[in-house]
Amino acid sequence: MKYQKSEQNWVNSNSRINLNKQENRLRAAVLGANDGIVSIAGLVIGVAEATQSKTAILTAGLAGIIAGAMSMAVGEYVSVSTQRDTEEAMLNKERKDLRNHPQEELEDLANIYQSEGLSRKTAENVARELSVKHALEAHADVDLHIDIKNLTNPWSSMLASAGSFVLGSVIPLAAIMLPVGNLTTPVTFGAVIVALIVAGILSAKASGANIRRSTLRVVAGGIIAMVVTYVIGNIFKVAGV
Repeated sequence: MKYQKSEQNWVNSNSRINLNKQENRLRAAVLGANDGIVSIAGLVIGVAEATQSKTAILTAGLAGIIAGAMSMAVGEYVSVSTQRDTEEAMLNKERKDLRNHPQEELEDLANIYQSEGLSRKTAENVARELSVKHALEAHADVDLHIDIKNLTNPWSSMLASAGSFVLGSVIPLAAIMLPVGNLTTPVTFGAVIVALIVAGILSAKASGANIRRSTLRVVAGGIIAMVVTYVIGNIFKVAGV
């Protein structure tokens, strides 16, 4: 019974690792969307205050979206690839240890299970049985907290980050292009604030943070960015540049 419980805990541990990776991708997507909303909102509002040309605003917005999405994609790919390389290096070391020191590795695994509350005999039986079926998986799980069947994927993270950036950036660009005359800037401000509230709530839920505090922080940062670019745009308009 203790053995079955321990084996089930091993399976549950892998499930938690998979869930954590899904949560990481979700957080990357939410942060990408937030970055897209804030950066493009600041860009198009600044340009809109400097010129009334919708063509110039649209051109600047599209250029910002393309550049921002590519930057997010490259940055996320490099970052996650480094994490993937680290995981693979740790697994290679574990493979080497299992090949060169199988008895010591078996003893280490049994010690870990014993530290989790199993009797010595049961811990040794569990370690032995798991090592026969999937030695590397068991050691990677308890020693490294890595699921070898679901290593970090830089491509999925890259696409999630870049894709969410594009989706987020469409909101301020669409708002600034609406034919509302002198209400262009207020409408864009309002649309961006609503979008940031949603992004803040999703970000807080994904990370388990306080929803109110997280949302206020996201909204405040977006407002500051828009105000700064609004002022800069007016300065260029007044100067006639």
